[in-house]
Amino acid sequence: MSELRMEILKYLEKNSRIDLGELAILFDVDEATVANEVAEMEKEKIICGYHTLIDWDKAGVESVTALIEVRVTPQRDRGFNKIAERIYNYPEVHAVYLISGGYDLLVTLEGKTLKEVSRFVSEKLSPIDSVLSTATHFILKKYKDHGTILGSKKESERMLVTP
Repeated sequence: MSELRMEILKYLEKNSRIDLGELAILFDVDEATVANEVAEMEKEKIICGYHTLIDWDKAGVESVTALIEVRVTPQRDRGFNKIAERIYNYPEVHAVYLISGGYDLLVTLEGKTLKEVSRFVSEKLSPIDSVLSTATHFILKKYKDHGTILGSKKESERMLVTP
């Protein structure tokens, strides 16, 4: 991969709204070159999408995020792919990862309440034939997400002592 492409990707990953003209100036190339590189990387599915990171707590939206570890029996000739596909097709599911360790898949999802997430696990996820076991972890507070620190850092509560 060219150095220009790598630099474009690094900037877009941190700020997908950056102006292509700004990138062109940063890399000392014309804007059309940057636009063509971005379009080509979208076409090649190197750039898979653009997302906005929202602090839902500050927006006043009540929701629950869960990380669910899933142990499964891999299917002959398909490994984990078929079961992962079945799980990621549920609209509640945000992400599915194949992981190392005691479990095989890590599923992330959001719901309105703990009960709603628990119901998804017990009624939709656990009954799948290949699923052997699950472990659900609820996210209580997000401090940093996708490289972005959420919330503001509190200033020191100590009083400034001056002579």
